[in-house]
Amino acid sequence: MTAPGRRRPAHVLANAPFRRLWTAMSVCSLGDWLNILALTAVAGNLTKGDPRIQSLAIGGVFVAKMLPAILLGPLAGAFADRFDRRLTMVFADLARFAVVLSIVFVGSYQWVIIATILVECINLFWVPAKDATVPNLVPKEQLESANQLNLLVTYGTAPVAALLFAVLSVIGDLLRNLLPFAMQPTGLALVINSAAYLVSAGLIFTLRDIPRRNGAISTPSVLKQIVEGWRFIGGNRLVRGLVIGMLGAFAGGGAVVGVAKVYVSDLKGGDAAYGVVFGAVFVGMALGMFFGPRLLAGLSRRRLFGLSIVVAGVVLGAIALIHNLVLVVMLTVLLGACAGIAWIIGYTLIGLEVEDALRGRTFSFLQSAARVTLLLVVAVANPLAALFGVHPIAFAGFDYTFTGSNLVLLVGGGLAMVVGILALRHMDDRKGVSLTEDVVAALRGDRYAPGEEEDLPGLFIAFEGGEGSGKTTQSRLIAIWLRDQGYDVVQTREPGSTKVGMRLRAILLDAAERGLSARAEALLYAADRAEHVEKVIRPALQRGAVVVTDRYVDSSLAYQGAGRALEPADVSKVNAWATGGLVPHLTVLIDTPPEVGLTRLGGAADRIESEPLEFHERVRKEFRKLAAAAPERYLVVDGTLAPEEITRDIQDRTREILPDPVPQESEDITGTMPAIRD
Repeated sequence: MTAPGRRRPAHVLANAPFRRLWTAMSVCSLGDWLNILALTAVAGNLTKGDPRIQSLAIGGVFVAKMLPAILLGPLAGAFADRFDRRLTMVFADLARFAVVLSIVFVGSYQWVIIATILVECINLFWVPAKDATVPNLVPKEQLESANQLNLLVTYGTAPVAALLFAVLSVIGDLLRNLLPFAMQPTGLALVINSAAYLVSAGLIFTLRDIPRRNGAISTPSVLKQIVEGWRFIGGNRLVRGLVIGMLGAFAGGGAVVGVAKVYVSDLKGGDAAYGVVFGAVFVGMALGMFFGPRLLAGLSRRRLFGLSIVVAGVVLGAIALIHNLVLVVMLTVLLGACAGIAWIIGYTLIGLEVEDALRGRTFSFLQSAARVTLLLVVAVANPLAALFGVHPIAFAGFDYTFTGSNLVLLVGGGLAMVVGILALRHMDDRKGVSLTEDVVAALRGDRYAPGEEEDLPGLFIAFEGGEGSGKTTQSRLIAIWLRDQGYDVVQTREPGSTKVGMRLRAILLDAAERGLSARAEALLYAADRAEHVEKVIRPALQRGAVVVTDRYVDSSLAYQGAGRALEPADVSKVNAWATGGLVPHLTVLIDTPPEVGLTRLGGAADRIESEPLEFHERVRKEFRKLAAAAPERYLVVDGTLAPEEITRDIQDRTREILPDPVPQESEDITGTMPAIRD
């Protein structure tokens, strides 16, 4: 629902020039995926008969597709910037159309490899011209939405291409049987592939809104991105674990992609079956990205990340050993779902953990490293499969054939399981809580914790953030807004909302108390919190009120756990005991960079505010980690936004959890905003 006075901005696709370019990108992306399927199928069909030669032939196609981008990307990006971008994309599409179509008529493996390299070299001109054009067609505030749509068509067209390839293969087989002079079954897919590039050329040629040049196209070396990226993330244990886990999962997926054509042939499947298996991976990824975190909402994101990789390894091992095409397709969907869960969680956690200034380079490193990992895996997988060959096994009347493809998939599954287990041990944020019980509770829709939580009828909302984040202002505004809707609201804060708490607050924030030890500080905050819950929060919740508190347990985990470098598990246990396990229904994190928040403070700084910047940066990182571990319970708001916008975002999220009757849209209480101060 949109509050009165708020005008919903037009969707980015309402922008006609961008919509035309996006349509061209969608058609091209469909053609690219169809190209991968058709070329690997052609390579496999041309070398059919000897599994070893077939494996090497298909591996050669993958190497030919990825090598130009790794070696020539920066050169092509700089060269492409010298030309009109619209004409660059048009001529690139026409060139791809001609090269792909030529494969149908030449029909030799050597030309398949040459044509693949040519198409990829042409892509090096098309892609940077497209990337540089998008910011010129959409307003800055819609650029993120435009990039999300671009990502959608980049990967979302893969299952469509796989389904189309399967259908075209069936049609091609029928035509081949009816008409002896008809083209090879994969030829029809190549014709459609080339036609997609021709359609894209037509769409872009009629797009007159693309400026000739507007800034340089910068495409740094892939290897340089990897080296520089590792320097930035190598010192962060969590990010390092996430990247290794994601690359491990990517390597397992690369093993499947590399030997899929040969493995499907071993299972007596044709090109249509190959298309189905290929598409099943991406269908599963889409399902995993969308439904996975929702089905296990109560499970820690870090645990779910590692667990999904472990399960992917187990599934990949099952695929390697099962010789039934139908079961393989079903398991491939499950494999893709696990990969999708790991990928979306990894990206989310990295986005929360890495500072804004380094985030772009981290993602660039990840994408480049994934590309190189895929190249190495595919390059090794097919020769390994070819070297191993075919080994029939007969035991007690049971015949089983173990091929090189089986071996590659089994090794990939083992690698994924090892990486997943390492990720679980490396990143587990729920040590001491049984993983099995945690998963079972998440499947039931709960979050497992030792002991039973009290069922309280009220609603509990906590506001968290660093010094000067604006959380005090926002908690007060939300409390006023809720009272205007007719709710019984208790607005409170920590420390100092009880008589005992006021005395503790005086000690904790007194700038003269510089000698207070970190452990004593943590215990004093826990003591204040115990009194606060017992005397204020729990009684209000028992009568059905809405409690809005300025700070709660997360502040101790961030300030004493990360800021004072105490053991997080110890801080968590003390506070869990102090609060009786009471957890907010919603925690609003006002995420503000410390260098911004500290400048908002007025008057003399208290004992916490006067800590050095490094202390406050550790606190902010820990808040973000806590939010990433339980995203279903958190709302993370950018504290640098306008106060009115922050308030509206919090109101929108709060409406989702308010008890009936849900308040109707009313005038936002943001007409006059008080000064932001923590």
